[in-house]
Amino acid sequence: MQIGELASKTGASPRALRHYEERGLIVPERTSGGYRAYSQDDIVRVAQIKTMIDAGLTTASIKRYIACARDGDHGTWLELCPNLRAELASVAECLDAKQAELSERKLRLHALASVG
Repeated sequence: MQIGELASKTGASPRALRHYEERGLIVPERTSGGYRAYSQDDIVRVAQIKTMIDAGLTTASIKRYIACARDGDHGTWLELCPNLRAELASVAECLDAKQAELSERKLRLHALASVG
């Protein structure tokens, strides 16, 4: 299948698919005419990539740990190794810090709105 069909089947834009390819996350075959040719396996791989991105992982992290991605009845999950566990904990810490910052900003916003 070509890039447009993969985009349609996965919900990823052609631009995102090209980005994943540039990062080495997917490696399509090439036709004799130079067009990208994707397989059914690429549909699964793109779903895994999107799930990992939605969880806050960078494409660099995904490249390191994509081999740990598994699919089951409940979607994509990661087979954890110590390095991946540490990286996920780091992402979670970062999200906690951002959440605390947003809460503080919200308090300041309410304080500004109530003055006067």
